[in-house]
Amino acid sequence: MILGLMEPSGLIEQGGPLVWVLLGLAFIGAVAVVERLFFFHRARINVGDLLVGLSHHIRRRSFAEALHEAARAPGPVARVAHAALLRYYLSRADLRDVVQEAGQMEVPRIEKNCRVILGVALLAPLVGMLGTMLGMLETFQKVGEKGGFSGPLELSAGVFTALITSVMGMTVAVLLYLFYLYFLGRAKRMVHRLERAGIEMVNLIADAREEEEYAPFRGEVAAGKKRPAPAQPDRTL
Repeated sequence: MILGLMEPSGLIEQGGPLVWVLLGLAFIGAVAVVERLFFFHRARINVGDLLVGLSHHIRRRSFAEALHEAARAPGPVARVAHAALLRYYLSRADLRDVVQEAGQMEVPRIEKNCRVILGVALLAPLVGMLGTMLGMLETFQKVGEKGGFSGPLELSAGVFTALITSVMGMTVAVLLYLFYLYFLGRAKRMVHRLERAGIEMVNLIADAREEEEYAPFRGEVAAGKKRPAPAQPDRTL
């Protein structure tokens, strides 16, 4: 009997119509998990290497090359850097606002389908418990129709069949909740990297612009330090 229940046809036949509901929830959760896996795989990028490469272009005032490199890199961090480079001429405060808005637009993409996975993980055990309760009611109804003269074998078989939906629901819930915790941790780390990259981009662009503005003054100061002292008059008689 147990081997028969392990097959999909046995589960559907013995578990009742709510098994289809659980299979549908499991399919929705699996699609969301696969989508998140592809998203985080495509968004993998070394933030430190990206910032180092962009800093070289920014210090040389090669904003076109920096824009090209940011546009070529994948992931939300590169898109935030690209948004900052498009408006490199703004002040530090305005650049900070631009980066913050660009980061807020990326958060929904990072957290996409996480709520779907959590929702399926919460609904699956409830549907499983509902199927179990309905199965128990059906079992005791059959016992009542026979006048209460049912053997222990028939009663245990009915209870065992009723528990199928609970087992399926708990299995789906545990697996999807583990995936939810995994994706939630990755999303938080990505948001943190997003904020770090935004702050670094603002500082890089603003510092490079300030260095260029103060370069002539620094040159004058350096030239003044190297200016030879005036010759002293010869007082010898």
